Amino acid sequence: MNQELDWIEQLAPDMIETMVQRFMIIRHIYWTQPVGRRTLAQEIGLTERVLRTETDFLKQQGLIETTRSGMIITVKGRSVLDGLNPLIDDLANIHQQEEELARSLGIARCLIVAGDIDQQEKVVEEMGKSVNEALNLLLPLGPSVIAVMGGTTMAEIAHCLTAKLSEKRSLTFVPARGGIGETVAIQANSVSSMMARRAGGNHRALYVPEQLSEQAYAPLLNEPSIQQVVQLIRNSDAVIHSVGQAIKMARRRDMDTQVVAMLQQKRAVGEAFGYFFDESGQIVYKIPRIGVQLEDLTRMKCVIAVAGGSSKAKAIVAYMKHAPSQTWLITDEGAAKMILKK
Repeated sequence: MNQELDWIEQLAPDMIETMVQRFMIIRHIYWTQPVGRRTLAQEIGLTERVLRTETDFLKQQGLIETTRSGMIITVKGRSVLDGLNPLIDDLANIHQQEEELARSLGIARCLIVAGDIDQQEKVVEEMGKSVNEALNLLLPLGPSVIAVMGGTTMAEIAHCLTAKLSEKRSLTFVPARGGIGETVAIQANSVSSMMARRAGGNHRALYVPEQLSEQAYAPLLNEPSIQQVVQLIRNSDAVIHSVGQAIKMARRRDMDTQVVAMLQQKRAVGEAFGYFFDESGQIVYKIPRIGVQLEDLTRMKCVIAVAGGSSKAKAIVAYMKHAPSQTWLITDEGAAKMILKK
């Protein structure tokens, strides 16, 4: 396919340029709809005159339509958007970036979706689709236990899983950590439960506090019901998790102000699995918790990290210094470009 694209570009370079430009217009309308022409022109970097010509053509083709609130994508337009994604990715050279990013981070593979989640919230849907595709490729047929972290990104990803994952598979989703301590909708219990429903799998819950002192662990772990689930979690076949910005995560979890001040002093930039990292990847703090630990990841066949947005670039790089080699990273152009630039 790449050879054919090279020939087309030599014969009619303006055709590819026009196709990519129109595709980008449709994609930005989908991300920000309903959107006015002036706002869209500023986002894409086109003049209003050029954008008017292109949107008039797209409207004639039935790919977009205009409402009082602005332009929106049609069902036909969404079909074209989904169908052309792989081709446009080739043209945009995303696959080369994926290979370069995986090499620089020392992990098995990276999947980069277009856009920057910091600017376009709907990019998370494309990341969710990539997670679903990755699981379908990586999970073996038969039974598998999948540990799932909580958080806002993971809650969005959960809605993107499909029942296709359960074809010839018996999937059990479990929370990768204790479930009490955050807003209910983004707790690991809630996220893993939603993934189980969407994928047609089973679910096991772990109802223990998110943060515990070392003294509180022993009696809880002696409880048979908790002990059984914890063993299931720590011996999972796969894990899906996000990577957070250190200070943002600490404040979201309402951590002690002295701890937050310490994290700032030690210049923590990233967080995953309750571990906080500085830019060099050094662990500067760890939350005592029941659930998956960093050392458990090396035993898992499938590790999928999901994190996007240019603002998370430092956090991703910091965590990846501890990620096992079998890790797949699902990210977006915003984070990828920032990481590769450095």
